[in-house]
Amino acid sequence: MQFTLIVCTYMRPQALLQLLQSVQLQTVYPNQIVIVDGSTNESTEQMLNENHFDNLTYYKVSDRDRGLTKQRNFGIAKVAASSEIICFLDDDTVLDAYYFEKIMLTYQLHPEALGVGGIITNEVQWQKVSENYIPSTKEFFYDGWKRKDGSRFVLRKKFGLDSDQPPGVLPEFSHGRSISFLPPSGKIYEVAQLMGGVASFPKKIFQFQQFSTYFEGYGLYEDADFTLRLSNKGKLLVNTEAQLEHHHDHNGRPNQYQYGKMVIRNGWYVWKVKYPKASIKAKLKWHLIALLLTLVRFSNILTSADRTAAFTETLGRTVGWFSLFTNAPKIQTK
Repeated sequence: MQFTLIVCTYMRPQALLQLLQSVQLQTVYPNQIVIVDGSTNESTEQMLNENHFDNLTYYKVSDRDRGLTKQRNFGIAKVAASSEIICFLDDDTVLDAYYFEKIMLTYQLHPEALGVGGIITNEVQWQKVSENYIPSTKEFFYDGWKRKDGSRFVLRKKFGLDSDQPPGVLPEFSHGRSISFLPPSGKIYEVAQLMGGVASFPKKIFQFQQFSTYFEGYGLYEDADFTLRLSNKGKLLVNTEAQLEHHHDHNGRPNQYQYGKMVIRNGWYVWKVKYPKASIKAKLKWHLIALLLTLVRFSNILTSADRTAAFTETLGRTVGWFSLFTNAPKIQTK
């Protein structure tokens, strides 16, 4: 299979260099690499001029095409006619040497798949346990593996608000568990959403679906929107042998106030895309969880080292929640 790698980047030349150096070490190398740069300076272009990577084409976009979803759609339009698969990676990831080999193998095993993703290995520590293991309230257990559960999920359990679906599948009240809750078991799991920075798709699907331009700029949850819509049309898979590391680079991220608003408004948007006619019970649970998580962030003002960030994000979440009743997002379904 011929495949193209698209990397959308913004003000992260050193992170992008690390990613491309890991691409060079792949057992299966991309037939085409498309870099779509939304940076407002020349640092990324200069870095690429100083470092050669085979099959790489660089594009610097203007304001009209700047922003994650716009840059992705721009990159898709530049994909070679011979490519069958398009892979997307965040610019601050570093690949295991077999990443692309495992992604392509998944398509060979499941040619009907409309999307295949991998997993991040450096953010969570998993432990293999027996199949009949009974986890504590502070642990998450799945398919014979356990990990420390996030404090927010521990709190949600106490209020009976935990997800009732497997990782990667959105409950009717949303607020599900992400792909990061799939263990490194070596298995392939069917899911309903993929992480956009660790995802791939057959090129043919872009004939009937694009990344939504609703998600401006940083585009929080744009990947959930895209893959949830796609899951209504066919199978999405995660191969836990396709592994990479995510080294969070804070360059190019929005301020905490805008991020807080995105968490609420974009989260509401994605929920409505998947469940436009959710039950009253599901609606109540969505709002209860959103408010509970806002209160948790508010408590970080007293406990966090960065109290200003906690305060501004809490303010953003609060404003975002109230705005749902006065200026709710307009859902795009195509």
